[in-house]
Amino acid sequence: NSESIYLCPAPLYHSAAIIWSCGVHEIGGTVVVLEKFDAEEFLRIVERDSVTHAQVVPTMMVRMLALPDEVKSRYDLSSLQLMVHAAAPCPPEAKRQMIEWLGPIVSEYYAGTEGTGMTFLTSEEWLAHPGSVGKPINGIPHICDDEGNELEAGGTGLVYFEQPQANFEYHGDPEKTKNSRHPHRDNWMTLGDIGYLDEDGFLYLTDRRAFTIISGGVNIYPAEIESALIMHPDVADIAVFGLPDPEFGEYVHAVVQLEPGIAADDATVEVLRAYAREHLAGFKVPRIFDFRDELPRLPTGKLYKQQIRDEYLGR
Repeated sequence: NSESIYLCPAPLYHSAAIIWSCGVHEIGGTVVVLEKFDAEEFLRIVERDSVTHAQVVPTMMVRMLALPDEVKSRYDLSSLQLMVHAAAPCPPEAKRQMIEWLGPIVSEYYAGTEGTGMTFLTSEEWLAHPGSVGKPINGIPHICDDEGNELEAGGTGLVYFEQPQANFEYHGDPEKTKNSRHPHRDNWMTLGDIGYLDEDGFLYLTDRRAFTIISGGVNIYPAEIESALIMHPDVADIAVFGLPDPEFGEYVHAVVQLEPGIAADDATVEVLRAYAREHLAGFKVPRIFDFRDELPRLPTGKLYKQQIRDEYLGR
C-alpha cells in the first residue's frame, strides 16, 4: 500500500527490479535502491528506513547469514513484512536459516523475463515442501523428456509452461526462440531449467539444462553441489560445472572463492572434499577444486558461470 517501503538491491534494467519498483510507486509507496549490495549495509538500511518489503537473490541471503551474530543482532529488522527471493537456486539450509532468523516472511517465486509462467510459495509452504519453488500462479507447468513426452509426478525433465499463446521471441535469434518451444506444442515455453513436479503440484528445480553434467551416463546437477558447499564457513562463493573427461565424458570441477584469511592450499581442498563427502553422494564430489580471488557475478547477483567454464575450455 502507500505506506510500503520497498528495498531494491538489484539494477533497474532487470525485469524483476523494475516491475516491483514501479508497482510500489504505482500505489504511492517508497522505493529505496541500492547502488551495490553489501550484507551489513542492507540490514542498516532496513532499520534506518523501516523497510517493509525487500527482494533479494540467494547469494545475498547467504552473505547476510555469514555475518557475525553480533552484527546481525545489531539491527532492528522488525519492520520487514516480506522478503522475497528469486533468480537462482537457493541452498535449502540457507532458506531454513533465513526463516529461523526473520520468521515466516521469506517467500519465493520462479519466473522469467520471457513471461513463460510463474510459481510462488510462502515460508509455511516451503517448510512443508523444502526445496520447492512453489505452485503455479500463472501458466500450467509440464515436465517433459528430451523428445517432448510429458512425465508423471516425480519424473525429472525440462520444465515447460503452457500459456494460451506464446508470443515471446529472442531478438535476432530465431534458433533460440525455436528451442524455447515444445517440439509439438507451440504454446508451451521453457527457460531451459530442469525440474520435477511432486504429487501435490509443487515444482522443484534441479539445474539449468546447459549446466547438467553427464558423467559415466549419470546426470549430475551442479546446483545441488553448489548449495551444499556454499554452506561451508570457508566458502564465500562457488561455481561447479563439468569438464571433458576421456573415460567418463565429463567430470565435476569446482571453482571456489574462499572467505578472507582462508589459505588456498591442499589442506583446504581436503577440508572441502571431506565436507562434500558428508553431504553428497560420492559421484557428486568434485574431482578438482580450484581457487580464485573472486567469481564473476552479474549486477543482478547471478553467477556468470558460463564465463568461468569457457575459460577452462579455452573458448
